[in-house]
Amino acid sequence: MMKNQTINNKIIPILFILLTSSSQIAFSADLSGLWQSIDDKTGNVKTTIEIQPDAQGIYSGTIKTISPRVGSKLQETCINCPAPYTNQRLVGLKTITGLKHVSGNDYAEGQILDPISGKQANLKAKLSTSGNRLNLQGFTNNIAGRTQAWIRVK
Repeated sequence: MMKNQTINNKIIPILFILLTSSSQIAFSADLSGLWQSIDDKTGNVKTTIEIQPDAQGIYSGTIKTISPRVGSKLQETCINCPAPYTNQRLVGLKTITGLKHVSGNDYAEGQILDPISGKQANLKAKLSTSGNRLNLQGFTNNIAGRTQAWIRVK
């Protein structure tokens, strides 16, 4: 009886740690949901983007809402964008494509479109351990470019 009790006293805490840590990892690795992109210059919300995986687990992001800078006219279409994005409405535009889970909280092999400048870049992303901040890094020709943090909408 004493031996079983000792084993139970060791197994239960180990199971608890395994179950709680694996649930945190599973939660942290999911990008699905609404995210706010923040204007680098003003600190205000620029857009709300919905990120969802397809059946193969490849993520894409679609603009749901846009907010113009104070004193600026709202740009409603993708004026400077390359085909097939040229003159498409910004709301509903897929700005992230092909983003794949690599390991842990890391994602890569994606593409991102800046709908204001029309520039496209390769994309890497890292989800914070809390799952509430997404750090995106665009790059071209393997040279790191702009990095931006998005905040999860709760």
